Amino acid sequence: MREMRLHRRKVEDPKIIREILDECSVMRIGIRDEEGMFIVPVNYGYELEEEDGYLRLTLYFHGAGEGRKAEALAADPETAIEMDCRHEVITGDYSCSYSYAYRSIMGNGKAVLLTGEEEKKYALTRLMEHMAPGTVIEFGPEALARTNVYRINVAHFTAKERKRKP
Repeated sequence: MREMRLHRRKVEDPKIIREILDECSVMRIGIRDEEGMFIVPVNYGYELEEEDGYLRLTLYFHGAGEGRKAEALAADPETAIEMDCRHEVITGDYSCSYSYAYRSIMGNGKAVLLTGEEEKKYALTRLMEHMAPGTVIEFGPEALARTNVYRINVAHFTAKERKRKP
């Protein structure tokens, strides 16, 4: 994979990466179909595990069983992901010295359509735990049957942080 241009902004600490995953509320997925590339904002849930010094990120999202997103993912599961938070303008002394503070995660992987009821419940539980912690979680069979639930096995990702200067 390509090296990050501003290496000093790279985040490798699993604790901070988990903070970013917890703090962001929307993930954007980049996918393509016969009309071209497009980006879709989705709510998400996640798992971040460390194995032999390597961080493994798994993301979960859901959507309708029909429409452009569902059709595109069925035809080509390759997916780019992006999420960001802690947005703040960094002012400068002149126009071109302004900048932006943020935290972000970007990566890519393959979206897998989950079909089993238990795996769909597991994924949707991760999503609800992220989006609405403490909420009573229940999934009716009708809702599970009509909802597409996806897992993205993230093949590669980077986390980045630009802090406001003191």
